[in-house]
Amino acid sequence: MAKCISCGPGYKSPLDAMKGPREEIVYLPCIYRNTGIQKPDYLATVDVDPNSSSYCQVIHRLPMPNQKDELHHSGWNACSSCFGDSSKKRNRLILPSLISSRVYVVDTGTDPRAPRIHKTVEPTDIFWKTGLANPHTTHCLGSGQVMISSMGDPCGNGKGGFILLDGETFDVVGNWELPGESAPFGYDFWYQPRHNVMMSTEWGAPKVLADGFNPEDVKQGHYGSKIHVWDWTTHKRLQCLDLGEEGAIPLEIRFLHDPAASEGYVGCALQGTVFRFYKNPTGDWAAEKVIHVPSKKVEGWILPEMSSLITDILISLDDRFLYFSNWLHGDIRQYDITDRRNPRLTGQVFLGGSILNDGPVKVLEDPENQNQPAPRVIKGKRIPGSPQMLQLSLDGTRLYVTTSLYSGWDKQFYPEMIKEGSVMMQIDVDTANGGLSVNENFLVDFGKEPDGPALAHELRYPGGDCTSDIWL
Repeated sequence: MAKCISCGPGYKSPLDAMKGPREEIVYLPCIYRNTGIQKPDYLATVDVDPNSSSYCQVIHRLPMPNQKDELHHSGWNACSSCFGDSSKKRNRLILPSLISSRVYVVDTGTDPRAPRIHKTVEPTDIFWKTGLANPHTTHCLGSGQVMISSMGDPCGNGKGGFILLDGETFDVVGNWELPGESAPFGYDFWYQPRHNVMMSTEWGAPKVLADGFNPEDVKQGHYGSKIHVWDWTTHKRLQCLDLGEEGAIPLEIRFLHDPAASEGYVGCALQGTVFRFYKNPTGDWAAEKVIHVPSKKVEGWILPEMSSLITDILISLDDRFLYFSNWLHGDIRQYDITDRRNPRLTGQVFLGGSILNDGPVKVLEDPENQNQPAPRVIKGKRIPGSPQMLQLSLDGTRLYVTTSLYSGWDKQFYPEMIKEGSVMMQIDVDTANGGLSVNENFLVDFGKEPDGPALAHELRYPGGDCTSDIWL
């Protein structure tokens, strides 16, 4: 594809992005909080070019200047939403810290293979200027500003607001939402300007979930179950879509990539469901359950029933396939969503999890009648933990997977991963007929890191990807 000399970052359309170059390196945060290793989190650069001599290796590590930040998700200073602005460049990776509330701005433009710290936004700047804390999702805006969702207030209570950073200086500008309009909880968000709308989701109160999960906290109302609908122009919260018990803990939310689309999907962790949200002819918004991964009755586990725990979800750039990870059951699923209201399962692969056939948990009753999977071994290593964060190649043929969810929950549910470190894997995708298969020759083992086993999380491509870029 010919490069547009006079254009801004990213691609003109999602379908143009599918024709973009193959990924050669990826960035991903690696976490030491809750591992017992007294070292700072760091940003790893991994070589994923099969023609490179350092293929499948960490080629650079950028340590943060502080310990116990809990790096988590990341985003860009500019993306395809700025495609029409030739003055913009995608050269700063924004790294919010979920626990410390710092935001690191990383220079990826000077040397993409060896990023460096450009600026640190201190927690006090965020606390005092916005009243928010625990930053999570970052998206660049067409205006040139950067917006980051929050999960809490400085006291650890739930508070779903949005932090605005200046796109040049990265100073805290203030809140995106109007005074008094914050949501009870926060997590992820996605905007669709052609419908003048933004959607946000809810995890839970940071001080409750920080060190692990207690089901009683759900009953006591410390976790969310709602999608919030915002007016993109006025920044006013318009609607609250309560997904109920079936939709408890709605996490990653994705509009279809087509900027004209008025629908999308959200993965709801606790009951293993996916809801489709959509715009009614009357102009308001609604949601309906379209996928349910049933819980399994088990023995030898902390509870008598094990939810699948859907944690990450993404949509291919052509809006044909939806992927999600079941972090407790241990599988990744692919659905054909051509029929938006009736997704069809087309691929499934197990990569660890809590119901392995040689483990302590016995499945007593499974509505899907699936056999307990065997342990996954890649390049001689038994995979600890379970598939979690996902990233799809632009052309849709490769799905990258990491296994860490969040250090406090990793420690609770997969203590062996704390000792052995997480891994990064690659899944080959059949984009013609649907289907998933493990690439047996690809493995990045973060158990062998110089400072000890690390927990690797979300993946980013330097040129943008299907979870970072939004089209206007």
